[in-house]
Amino acid sequence: MEPLTPNPFTSFIFDIFIACAIIIIAYTCNFYYLAFLSSRRNETENTVAIGEPTVTIHLPIYNEKYVAKRLIDAVCNLDYPKKFMRIMVLDDSDDDTTKLVSECVEDHKKNGFDILHVRRGTRTGYKAGALKHAMKSTESEFVAIFDADFIPPTWYLRKAMPYFAKPSIGLVQCRWGHVNENYSALTQAQALSLDFHFLIEQRAKSNSRLFMNFNGTAGIWRKTCIEDAGGWHTATLVEDLDLSYRAQMKGWKCLFIPDIVVDAELPVQ
Repeated sequence: MEPLTPNPFTSFIFDIFIACAIIIIAYTCNFYYLAFLSSRRNETENTVAIGEPTVTIHLPIYNEKYVAKRLIDAVCNLDYPKKFMRIMVLDDSDDDTTKLVSECVEDHKKNGFDILHVRRGTRTGYKAGALKHAMKSTESEFVAIFDADFIPPTWYLRKAMPYFAKPSIGLVQCRWGHVNENYSALTQAQALSLDFHFLIEQRAKSNSRLFMNFNGTAGIWRKTCIEDAGGWHTATLVEDLDLSYRAQMKGWKCLFIPDIVVDAELPVQ
């Protein structure tokens, strides 16, 4: 009786099955490990009043005419002394957004806000380029960053700043909320994915002193941390990840604060 010859196709399917099983097992183990780490207590539960340090708020926008005014209005509504807060709208737009932003900025200037409409005339470096350009004229102790589709709550700075009590803290990253989570199945899926990232991954890394990343928005940097890490680099598509890792390699600590939530709009298509 001749020995059975393995079917090449069957062997290939079996190999694929084994590979997928290994990946699923590894992913599951990683999930439970991160979930365990995220449940540990850390210093984010303890804050100390640090007064009212100067803060510059960078708002990088590009062709965001439907949400730009909402963002600027929300930032100007923050419960923080005007004399300690400067707002810089980093506008690289090439559509009607620029006119709308200009009018909005002028309105808030009349109400006593230190707010600037910054136009570079070029999009070199894109968002990282805009942030790098803004740092040249930023003199405050701290820098907060919000993308155009975010809506910071009035108490944001009051609750976030005390986490900088320790001078080694270079970044405080806050959690994203979702104003349109139930719009469709797509937005619900995005919300689920983002919630997993923040409540499991970011919390686990922050609690365990593992390297975590800045999410590009809804966070506050210590200015000296940005400078010590080498500033914003434009030769990368992930400037937020790049800067946060360089900062941590320099010895700075990054914190994730799950209890401070900044709402934002999810893409609907």
